Amino acid sequence: MSAGEIDRLIGLLARLPGLGPRSARRAALHLLKRRESLMDPLMEALGAVAASVRLCPVCGNLDTRAPCSICADPRRDGTLICVVRDVADLWALERGGVFSGRYHVLGGLLSAIDGVGPEDLGLDRLQARVAEGPVAEVILALPATVEGQTTAHVIADLIEPTGITVSGLAQGVPVGGELDYLDDGTLTAALRARRPV
Repeated sequence: MSAGEIDRLIGLLARLPGLGPRSARRAALHLLKRRESLMDPLMEALGAVAASVRLCPVCGNLDTRAPCSICADPRRDGTLICVVRDVADLWALERGGVFSGRYHVLGGLLSAIDGVGPEDLGLDRLQARVAEGPVAEVILALPATVEGQTTAHVIADLIEPTGITVSGLAQGVPVGGELDYLDDGTLTAALRARRPV
């Protein structure tokens, strides 16, 4: 490899989340030192993923089949749709194993600063899924940020005329969390979402 090719590899690795230029250099060096055991299998895996993984046309999940394995699973509760920002959020919920419904991946959040409007998030696809039914509840599992809450309000306004229940995830003190370490916003949300013991 010439220095230009190594620099290109470092530049591409630095684009990955959590990797800056220094971490990318270390990763590139590690890959180069372990070509047969690490770099070659990685290149093969990347090629296979690029060739076979696609977005689910129903929910927006990533999978090798269309519709995805979640949408195609007859054991999933089709009356529950959980709306998430991106596939990473879907994977986090699936990792917990507590949700047995279906998903809708927005692919982002509404943001006037970034020029992301309702048409960019596939809200019309969500409306169509709700209209096709039978949907009893739409759960908004969106971040507790300004963009997340704005997106949640827009979705709730779109679905409200259908009479379908729209709910959001509880917010507040995490399991094992200590009050002294929580920010004011989390404490406020926890107090407002209090429930009988």
